[in-house]
Amino acid sequence: MHKARLNHVGAGVNFTNISGTADNVSGNIGRQIGASIEFGKKLYFESGLFYLTENAEASTIDNGVTTFTDAKFSGLRVPLTVGLNVLGNTESTFGLRVFGGSSALLLTGVSDSLNKDDFNSPKWGVFAGAGIDLALFYLDWSYQWRVTNIQKSIDDIDFGKTNDIFLTAGLRF
Repeated sequence: MHKARLNHVGAGVNFTNISGTADNVSGNIGRQIGASIEFGKKLYFESGLFYLTENAEASTIDNGVTTFTDAKFSGLRVPLTVGLNVLGNTESTFGLRVFGGSSALLLTGVSDSLNKDDFNSPKWGVFAGAGIDLALFYLDWSYQWRVTNIQKSIDDIDFGKTNDIFLTAGLRF
């Protein structure tokens, strides 16, 4: 039987694609940092805790006047992952992994121009990705589909749903 062990400690960037009803909604680059624990060798289960920021900008046009709203969201992302080491295993010097799972983003803050109570928390998502392990280092890429709207009410600007790309690199143990 395999024990759970600290697996990845890393940092990276995220790119957010937003689908909303504002005249123009665009995602900007955000960041994340965190760690995960793993159970298994060839087939593995992994859970982690990552602090992340997501950034977006929305513009609306009302009577010819354009209003811009910068939105910064910060929170704790908790992914639950099932993965398969396609090449190697958790103890190999080189490995190639595929994985997928679900995650929750617990909102801890929003930019000053917004009210945190107007936004859903947790925001739920499902994701799929791939990773490369090389000695003590790893690089992960994943794509996440959010299934929760960002806002509770969409009377003003509808930030809609987000889809995210995560690139994370760091150390593996």
